[in-house]
Amino acid sequence: MPEIRIQKYLADLGICSRRQAEELIKAGVIKLNNQAISQMGIKINPEIDIIEVRGKKIDPLKNKEFIYIALNKPAGYITSNNDSQGKTVINLLSKNNYYGEITEYKYTRVFPVGRLDKDSEGLVLLTNDGELTNILTHPRFEHEKEYIVTVRPKFKVTDQEKLEEGMNIDEEKMGGLKVKNIVQQQTQSQITLTLTEGKNRQLRRMFGALNYHIDQLIRVRINKLKLKNLPVGRWRFVQKIDII
Repeated sequence: MPEIRIQKYLADLGICSRRQAEELIKAGVIKLNNQAISQMGIKINPEIDIIEVRGKKIDPLKNKEFIYIALNKPAGYITSNNDSQGKTVINLLSKNNYYGEITEYKYTRVFPVGRLDKDSEGLVLLTNDGELTNILTHPRFEHEKEYIVTVRPKFKVTDQEKLEEGMNIDEEKMGGLKVKNIVQQQTQSQITLTLTEGKNRQLRRMFGALNYHIDQLIRVRINKLKLKNLPVGRWRFVQKIDII
């Protein structure tokens, strides 16, 4: 078997994403042949080398089945596996919260793909497929995410161009987004938009820079995967073909 970078190997097995593997290497919790590694990009031979993550030996035969979960996140939940800062989307993955009929339920460790901030709602994708996570989150692939944002006061059409051109906020470049539809209401506006970037709280920061308050932010699509009629707080299994 040809050698492969350790980050890609762990991602291919669904242990974590490539970026998460880099963080684990920095933390010193990945061992190669009983030695902790600190260098990025080390190549391994999976047929010979022994890999451990946080003291647990990786068995490739136990990590080949990928699962994909669509979840409608309520506000107040964090998109993280770490619950040290509050309840997370992982807490919602119970049998009772499954949307539809489920005859057998066995929890498999999955990771949220990308971010959706605590105050926001809508579609979150969770999977143990690290390679897909890398494809969907790396900027060079430019996969779209679609949102419905409710703002007040009423949105000025003259601000659409500013959003679509992008802007600098706190010395950070925010790429442009695409406005698809605007519904004007009495005191607020509902805007449907897409973006391919995923910087931290990007939409809230961009609208805030234009003096709008976001009352509600719902993500309704990640690439091909749509939220559809999935109720808030519920989840369902999906197929990879539904996503990319």
